[in-house]
Amino acid sequence: MENQIKQKLNRELNNSQEKLPIKIVQFGGGNFMRGFTDYVIDKLNKETDFKGGIVNVQPTPNGSVHKLEEQDNLYTLFTRGIKKGEIHDDKQVISAIQKSINPYANYDEFLALAKEEELEFVFSNTTETGIAFDETETSYEGPHKNFPAKVAVLLHERFKHFNGAEDKGLRIIPCELIENNAFALRDIIIKYAQLWNLEESFVQWINQNNYFHNTLVDRIVPGYPKDDVESYEDQLDYEDQMMVVSECFLLFVIEEAGNLNERIPFNKINEQILVVDDIQPYRLRKVRILNGGHTLMLAPAVLSGKETVKESIDDAFIGKFLSETIFNEVNPTLGLDETELKDFAEEVFDRFRNPFIKHYQASIALYFVSKFKVRILPSLLGYVEINKKLPLNLVFSLASLIRFYQGSFGEKALPINDEEAIVAKFKEIWANEDYGKVAELSLSETTFWDTDLTQVEGLKDAVAKALCEIDHNGVETAYHNFIQFYS
Repeated sequence: MENQIKQKLNRELNNSQEKLPIKIVQFGGGNFMRGFTDYVIDKLNKETDFKGGIVNVQPTPNGSVHKLEEQDNLYTLFTRGIKKGEIHDDKQVISAIQKSINPYANYDEFLALAKEEELEFVFSNTTETGIAFDETETSYEGPHKNFPAKVAVLLHERFKHFNGAEDKGLRIIPCELIENNAFALRDIIIKYAQLWNLEESFVQWINQNNYFHNTLVDRIVPGYPKDDVESYEDQLDYEDQMMVVSECFLLFVIEEAGNLNERIPFNKINEQILVVDDIQPYRLRKVRILNGGHTLMLAPAVLSGKETVKESIDDAFIGKFLSETIFNEVNPTLGLDETELKDFAEEVFDRFRNPFIKHYQASIALYFVSKFKVRILPSLLGYVEINKKLPLNLVFSLASLIRFYQGSFGEKALPINDEEAIVAKFKEIWANEDYGKVAELSLSETTFWDTDLTQVEGLKDAVAKALCEIDHNGVETAYHNFIQFYS
């Protein structure tokens, strides 16, 4: 019957009522984790004898774990894309999450996780800004807003409950896109232990009986298909408000520590999950080309009126801008095999063109400055060091970012979604009407870049020139005028 009211997805309806032992605590239940980590664990549960249940911990006060709880922590994952020339279009219900907890509302329930006998892993994805020390978290008493503080408490509660047992340490596998993410998290946890005057034996237990695995993750997960949700709903005979769309491609590179594959059999499922001694070559290539590609074209694309990644790369101007920037200004700074870099970049561009996925530029704009600092700035500075001149496309991308944070372009509000301090600082900077002053203040703001970019010869004037061109001529004409001026 048409317009029949569907039943909300639940475990009885899905015939997935098996209770799995809690082996994993996960911080961050957003689109990426549900389309990546939870998918991997679900596959391990269904294809091996791993049998690992996940508890999903809400990382911020304004999260939405209650929506997962309302449908028994089940959701549908659609994987759509092209693999080796063949179209793949699949869907499945992911059932690995056993419980979702809001620690801001149910803190005791969060603390109780430390007592789980079979708990062994911590996964996380709290964005690049999540692994940071917050000196205002001066008390051990929670709930804490800071992610590493939460992990520090969880570990300490486990240390106390099991009397420092050597076999009750955890394996920490963060998925945040920063270099040496696990080591960075470990160092902050120890910093909190010292701030809170916790036992020295606890710090020793962290170092000696817990494993911290640096990682690299790669999968495009746009998330909920809000624009064409009806076409997805028509494929389901139940109601699912937490469905997620992902591309087919998946790469998970994990640095070895303590025979990881013996504890979690990644090598027994047919996915590109690599447990390696050194992740740096994989990380450098991925961060600078894939993530860097997203980030470097974001502001020029948005200022040109493009809303999705596919729309952007299919555009004659933005597509050429992206390709030329990667091949001419990014790849030469990486020091890796030229042919492998070229092949990887072309695979990335094909992924950007995935016809099944609407990856919105607005979602990439989250914490834009932090992403640019990590993904693009090293290429820009590396190019200057090697060639003793400015990489004009990367400079234009940087100028476009600064223009993006002005807040509007023409009559259109821009999708700024960043820390309040960064947004406020740009508002202060853009109170100036002189482009040279805007460029100087933006580039010298070390809280943005961790360095004073006005020290890069010619960069301030080049950014000022690009800003003026963008405002007076629009992005495409501005770019051509900018390149011609410096040719």
